[in-house]
Amino acid sequence: MDGADEGGRAPAQRSPSARPGRPDWVTVPNLLSVLRLVGVPVFFWLLLIEADLWAVLVLMVSGLSDYLDGKIARAYNLTSKAGGYLDAIADRLYIASTVLGLGLREVIPWWFVLLLVARDAFAAGMYPVARAYRLPPPAVHFVGKAATFNLLYAFPILLLAEQGGVVQTVAQPLGWAFIWWGTGLYWMAVLIYAVQVADMVRQRRRHWQAVSS
Repeated sequence: MDGADEGGRAPAQRSPSARPGRPDWVTVPNLLSVLRLVGVPVFFWLLLIEADLWAVLVLMVSGLSDYLDGKIARAYNLTSKAGGYLDAIADRLYIASTVLGLGLREVIPWWFVLLLVARDAFAAGMYPVARAYRLPPPAVHFVGKAATFNLLYAFPILLLAEQGGVVQTVAQPLGWAFIWWGTGLYWMAVLIYAVQVADMVRQRRRHWQAVSS
């Protein structure tokens, strides 16, 4: 009979993103995210050899693919946990490689590099706590998205400032403005996540105490 198997159960509905013989995570948005990850070492190499215009082009392509994978995922209901992780990893790797490259080239001071590294180390320190209490990842906050936006725009602008002349006059203060806004929001976001994790830990402890009593 249509609409049910022989046991009278409705057939399992396949996810819109699923395809026969293909893992659920293999979707167009996730493949675009993988391409962003592949671009990280290329970008870092271009940065080290001071091919700044090519490095900026790679960043622009990465930003476009980031926009497209989100647009496609939402339009065709292809959002996935794997996609969220891939996007976050790509963003962090582009920021890390840019900061390290600009530090090695002495475009930005090393104390600023350490300021961003300390933030990520603080965020990583929350992972063992979340794992110990079996907590889900904190909800993504718009402050974190704004921080990533500012930093990912700041660094290519600073690269353009390395061209000198009128471009440097305009791009250097603009790039540093984005950097300071982005860094402030970057730290604010991790403090918000820390508060969220602390609140979830308190709730989990109360739940465990209620169950054991």
